[in-house]
Amino acid sequence: MAEFQGSTSEGEVLESYVSKTRDKAAALAFMKKALKRHGSPEKITTDGLRSYGAAMGELGCREKQETGRWANNRVENSHLPFRRRERAMNRFRRMSSLQKFASVHANLHNHFSLERHLVDRQTYKERRSAALAEWQIIAS
Repeated sequence: MAEFQGSTSEGEVLESYVSKTRDKAAALAFMKKALKRHGSPEKITTDGLRSYGAAMGELGCREKQETGRWANNRVENSHLPFRRRERAMNRFRRMSSLQKFASVHANLHNHFSLERHLVDRQTYKERRSAALAEWQIIAS
């Protein structure tokens, strides 16, 4: 199973998409879904996989693609929870269960990812308390 994920430059997960392959059709489906929901960005950072280039060429946004050597580190790091979970479970059994996990995990990660390195301790503690209070309201 292949998984596509789109993130902002701050590491917030925008879109997750699961498919059996990482070919042009799968990349095209992911790109269409992400662009429809979030609009057209100034640049799109991908890895060097050729299916991304083919899909972006078909969409007419090939010049926006950026594939630098370390350009997609933020996106690759956002994949780590999936890899960790897959190792623990010896892979997901069905694509639908991976898709459900990916969408729920992205929302939770974005809610609790407070970027501690960018703010002072007091602001971080206030934001964390607000996030936990909101989570307790939602969960109850």
